[in-house]
Amino acid sequence: MILPKVRDPRFITIRRGGVLTDSDHHLLALWAASCAEHVLHLFEAVRPEDPRPRAAIENARAWVRGEVKMMAARAAGGHAMGAARDLRGAARNAAYAAGQAAVVAHVAAHELGAAAYAIKAVRAAAPKGESDAAGRLECRWQRDQLPAAIRELVLDDQRLRNDICWSVFDC
Repeated sequence: MILPKVRDPRFITIRRGGVLTDSDHHLLALWAASCAEHVLHLFEAVRPEDPRPRAAIENARAWVRGEVKMMAARAAGGHAMGAARDLRGAARNAAYAAGQAAVVAHVAAHELGAAAYAIKAVRAAAPKGESDAAGRLECRWQRDQLPAAIRELVLDDQRLRNDICWSVFDC
């Protein structure tokens, strides 16, 4: 569970009754794609022939550029999550991160799912006894990638949803 029971209007677009601008929605999608891409190698090392997670990240960015519709990005996200289902550990979490990044086009609040799964992937890939430190490093890297326009929004979202995101944002 990575989404709250009550939707935060800051992650609902203005045309749907929230306060999120299209430009900030696009920044959230691009940031989520960067988080997922940073750990994609953990999936591709296990399944180099499976293009679904990489395609999901590409669809997230294509949606931002106006090259694909939201439904196509969302479908690509579902396919990436399908690639994760029979896997465990870092590869599974990396594929889920890619899937979450693509579905930000549909629901902006999935941005935290991409980031959280990426941190989980790094933790799972770390040597025994180093997973917490690796997760904190990944969390700090992600925060360094945040555009100024959405930085406070995402940091507040991390604070509010940390407990339902496996407490991975304690960095």
